[in-house]
Amino acid sequence: MRKKRSFSDSSALDETLINLTPLIDVVFVVLVAFILIAPLLEMDQIDLANGGATTQRDFSGRGPVCIYVKEDDSIWMHKKPVTLKELATILKEAHAHSPLEIPQIFHDRKACFGTYQSIKNCVEEAGFEQMSVFLKSNN
Repeated sequence: MRKKRSFSDSSALDETLINLTPLIDVVFVVLVAFILIAPLLEMDQIDLANGGATTQRDFSGRGPVCIYVKEDDSIWMHKKPVTLKELATILKEAHAHSPLEIPQIFHDRKACFGTYQSIKNCVEEAGFEQMSVFLKSNN
């Protein structure tokens, strides 16, 4: 007599199982890659002001290093438009005159982020260690 095959046979059970070993290997390789790459990433940080009103500084835009970015991405200093090259020269002179000054950037909400990044690079190259960023409203 022939023996009937049931679902409890080991061969039928083996066909329904999924081998997860290759998936686990890939996950471990990706995890190791992230662990190795994470310390190499360079991140920009901006020092933020304290939330309390313990110190009083003039943020009115009348300080010696005030940069305005208009909606059309034009850069203004002392009520005159300047190019990035002129801005770099002005910032280097300002840093030589008062190295502890913190440049203030008044950036229009509709202006491009690339303009902000270019100005930030100029500020860093001039030697300043901090800068204040103010986002102007749409009014």
